[in-house]
Amino acid sequence: MTVHDPATGAERFVVVPAAYVFLLRPVDGADGGYGGTEVLLQLRRGTGYMDEHWAAAAAGHVERGETAVAAARREAAEEVDVADLELEFLTAMQRTAHDLPIDERIDFFFAARSWRGEPRIVEPAKCADLRWFPLDALPEPVVPHERVVLEGLRDGTLAPLTAYGF
Repeated sequence: MTVHDPATGAERFVVVPAAYVFLLRPVDGADGGYGGTEVLLQLRRGTGYMDEHWAAAAAGHVERGETAVAAARREAAEEVDVADLELEFLTAMQRTAHDLPIDERIDFFFAARSWRGEPRIVEPAKCADLRWFPLDALPEPVVPHERVVLEGLRDGTLAPLTAYGF
């Protein structure tokens, strides 16, 4: 996307920012020990983008004058009714998709392992289901760029800066 710069008369490139929150919880193993990690995902429906794909339980655009952290907290409250998240920065992803009208994006991904409230569907017109899945057994399909982050988190290979679609 471009915007007109009145000071120079030039067209300036604009990047659209978004914040994502993966709610994570430990799972007990069969022997009572650590059995891995689960992630809470929502099934998108009625949004017009990646409907019928599993996605982060909370995500959305960063608003003008808002930090990515503030947007992550706001989206978690608006979409799954949780607050007081202890956010851990995972990665910033620069992405594009030449076959979709998404412009250029910068996505800020966070994990939360602690919060207040019981996650629930707040926007049923946009979310058909909300479920916990093991990180090592993700459902199909997951929004592709989000799957990249989840697999990197699971494998311990997630870099602070990632690119997708280039």
